[in-house]
Amino acid sequence: MGTGLLGASAGLALRARGVDVALDDPSPTARALARDVGAGRLAGPAEDPSVVLVAAPPDVTAEVVAERLRAHPRAVVTDVASVKGAVLDGVAAALARDGADPSAVLRYVGGHPMAGRERSGATSARADLFTGRPWVLVPPDGAQGGAPDGAQGGARGGASAAPTGDVAGDPGGPAAGALERVLDVVADCRGVPVVMGAAEHDEAVALVSHVPQVAASLVAARLLEAPSGAVALAGQGLRDVTRIAASDPGLWVQILGANAAPVARALHALRSDLDAVLGALDALVANGAALGARARVARAIDEGGAGVARVPGKHGADPVPVEVVAVLVPDEPGSLARLFADVADLGVSVEDVKLEHAPGRLLGLAELSVLPAGRPRLEAELPPRGWRVAG
Repeated sequence: MGTGLLGASAGLALRARGVDVALDDPSPTARALARDVGAGRLAGPAEDPSVVLVAAPPDVTAEVVAERLRAHPRAVVTDVASVKGAVLDGVAAALARDGADPSAVLRYVGGHPMAGRERSGATSARADLFTGRPWVLVPPDGAQGGAPDGAQGGARGGASAAPTGDVAGDPGGPAAGALERVLDVVADCRGVPVVMGAAEHDEAVALVSHVPQVAASLVAARLLEAPSGAVALAGQGLRDVTRIAASDPGLWVQILGANAAPVARALHALRSDLDAVLGALDALVANGAALGARARVARAIDEGGAGVARVPGKHGADPVPVEVVAVLVPDEPGSLARLFADVADLGVSVEDVKLEHAPGRLLGLAELSVLPAGRPRLEAELPPRGWRVAG
């Protein structure tokens, strides 16, 4: 239910696994477009699904989930909303308001795939969008303790088109049966399931997703009043910090409003850190020899570096030490492909890459992050192949 970027991408991934996907959306155009890109077939009037995936805007997700629970009494319903506590409360309230069986909420498994793109809509959908990405699942009360082995780490096998049946008859009770079905959907989409509670999820995404969006937007907004000459000096650092700033305001108002308390707590903590740095800088303005001021600034930068070291590396593994090899690349078609081919030919794996364009020159600087053992080899053997290694 919902055929935008996430809904259509899930459809593409499931179809690739041979799963029958029925598409529905309030917009006939969106439905038809998702069908045309291969995400599934248009839903008929008498569908009897095993699992319903709701990919609706956050502010209507709870109502859509409740409506799907009532419309399909034998189906498990999940969603992709980035806030879970508010949706769970909204589903329970909607069921109670409409006089529905309150036990229907046991067929709802909250979901949040940590994946996306800067572009939206079915035309931007990709079958591999969820591959290797964490997919948080918030099971009904009582199901988490019975989650299958591997639900915190690797993907599970199995098809998500399990025969439709009464969830209450599944082994382990209705909550465990609902979680099983959604775990199969995540496995078919090649996601990595992570099972946690709603409050734990909302606190986590406030820190790792929602506050970064606010911070990026506020930093980027400072550019509106900056002189053109100052903006012209912008480099990769500013681009890295503000990359996500050009996001949909309407969507983020919904997300931040639904997760207001955890986001506010994280922002208050950030403001406390910022106030400490400001206090140190103000002290240096008043007295360039202010005791302890430089140490406080240094501590903030150092703690930031320690925090970055905790960000997972490739495939969600622990980060590994890397070294950077900077290579000048002509700004012409095929240059990067030739560079990567030469690096591969030398037997060096690239862990990460950043590309920065030189102002006023048809050159780029490719910063290749490689394991320490690979750096000397690249620095020695790339120049004979026609590459200029900077530094």
